[in-house]
Amino acid sequence: MTKPYAAVAITKHGVEMARNLAAGFPGTDLYYMSKFARGDETELGYRMFEGSVKLILPDLFKAYTGLIIIISLGAVVRMIAPILEDKKKDPAVIVIDDRGQHVISVLSGHLGGANELTLEVAKALGARPVITTASDVQGTIPVDLFGRGFGWEIESFDKATPVSASVVNEERIAVVQEAGETKWWTYDKPLPPHITVYGHAVEAMQAEFDASLVVTDRLLEPQEEAALLKNGVLYRPKTLVLGIGCNRGTSAEEIEQMIISTLSELRLSVKSVRNAATIVLKKDEEGLLEVCRKYKWKLELYTPDELNQVPLKNPSDTVFKYTGAYGVSEPAALRSSGAVDWLLEKRKSGNVTISIARVPFPPGGQVGL
Repeated sequence: MTKPYAAVAITKHGVEMARNLAAGFPGTDLYYMSKFARGDETELGYRMFEGSVKLILPDLFKAYTGLIIIISLGAVVRMIAPILEDKKKDPAVIVIDDRGQHVISVLSGHLGGANELTLEVAKALGARPVITTASDVQGTIPVDLFGRGFGWEIESFDKATPVSASVVNEERIAVVQEAGETKWWTYDKPLPPHITVYGHAVEAMQAEFDASLVVTDRLLEPQEEAALLKNGVLYRPKTLVLGIGCNRGTSAEEIEQMIISTLSELRLSVKSVRNAATIVLKKDEEGLLEVCRKYKWKLELYTPDELNQVPLKNPSDTVFKYTGAYGVSEPAALRSSGAVDWLLEKRKSGNVTISIARVPFPPGGQVGL
């Protein structure tokens, strides 16, 4: 299916509501019982079914990211129970009562986006949204969504449930933020006193806490992992920019090996790479493009004049002779990241040159309102 949502109805009033919703809520396919057909379904792309709706739910689960079901909550719970798999795979499921008074987030409220979908559908229908997720009700950090809007990636998810419990039970929470966006507290109230922000792992390890949220692009040392992730979740913000230079025809394998080995040596996570950057002459360099496709990195391109606007410590006349720029990897990394200095100015091995810069964000004191 090309649309993300499916709306399902089995009653006269439900069908009327679903038709109105499908007409005004983009990205929604509509399914209802054939006995309520009006003759315009083929033209509108609505899908009819006969028999129990339970028969089509397994296919809808696989085909859509969100299901909007206009059936009683109890019936929906019984029907979806046998087909549930995992909170990281199951689609969002929301339920609407037959009079359209309440829109209820039922399944995958955070990771699947059911809470957000509930709010959007309720607004479209003029209904009351019902969300029972503890972090949303209390207005605190949703552990499984923390930093998601910034593109942060959760590396260690196994402790998400106990850490979430610690957060909503107002136990002592250490937020260790060494990198990444700092404006993650979006509520119109101060950060609660049981949540403390530390700028480095060492600071947190000297304090007492019950659970931790660790935001870093570093590879943690064994003692840091033991202390912070015993009851903690590790997040990888997208903070690293790779400036890349290479000879024409360099293989993807050589470029990738250079990137991985360099990051490993610097104790940096490949999951925190935001993008790669290079000179426009490399726009068709297949080896580099292949690596970017593999890791889903955007490749930013700069003209020689744009690269020459970045002051370099070691400009190269040789590079200028062949490219028109006094450097490629170093200025590309700084220009793309907005940083004033490199984590790694330049390293050359074989046919590849790499520079690494970290995207700057306001200091931790900016967290909050």
